[in-house]
Amino acid sequence: MDVERITEELYGLKPGDFVAARDGYVAQARAAKDPAAAKAIAALRRPATAAWAANRLARERPREAERFLALGETLREAHRTLDAERLRAASREQHQLVAALARTAAELAGEAGQPVSDTVVREIEQTLHGVLAHGDVADRWAKGRLVKVPEAAVGFPAIDPDADPPPPPPPARAAPRPAPNPDLAKARAAAAEATAEVARCEREFDSAERSRQAAAAKAEEAAGRVTRLETDLAEARRNRTEAEGSASRAATALTTAERALARSRRAEDRATRTAEALEGQAS
Repeated sequence: MDVERITEELYGLKPGDFVAARDGYVAQARAAKDPAAAKAIAALRRPATAAWAANRLARERPREAERFLALGETLREAHRTLDAERLRAASREQHQLVAALARTAAELAGEAGQPVSDTVVREIEQTLHGVLAHGDVADRWAKGRLVKVPEAAVGFPAIDPDADPPPPPPPARAAPRPAPNPDLAKARAAAAEATAEVARCEREFDSAERSRQAAAAKAEEAAGRVTRLETDLAEARRNRTEAEGSASRAATALTTAERALARSRRAEDRATRTAEALEGQAS
């Protein structure tokens, strides 16, 4: 089976239609004796609504998507090179584009029969910020295959697009070690805990998905057995009906034969007595 074509098709569907369509293709792959394709398709995850809407934007508006991806490359390069001037220019365009594209994505979702709430629109904006900040997220979005809303982008420093350029840095000298920030430590601990919780939930989800697939396979196998048994039962019932008919006809024939035998025996007795009487008279 063409897994790439199926993947492209599935991520173009509305989230509510994804699972049934995916499972249908998994069943087809198993029926075609293609376990590799079945495993690859079963591993595909249903996209969150915001991720799906962002994917639809990339699919339906390729020109805007190309411009947005180019902006992300510019922002990431400017951040790597600490080019504040380029960051300010790109940041100005970023704020304008993210809001506009999020609205467009919401409109496209509504046209597809999946209207979204204001909360989802904010998640679309967060997704688009993630596309700008992270190359791997940008690659998945460009293919229209994002599955979840990325973490809030923190890779770019907050830059006021209208601020004056910063003054030249003073001569380098040893700076005093900053005091530990307890709030930062708490935030990092909370982030680590949240990441661990996400990983745990994903493991539980994967385990539940594997259990569901195994149960579905057993149910499919049991349904096949039931169908075969029902066919055998129907055939056995037909055979029983035919046998009962044959037995009924044989019983009728037996009764007829018994009556004929009785008549022939009575005729034989009469003929024997007549012959004996005639013999007696002759002697």
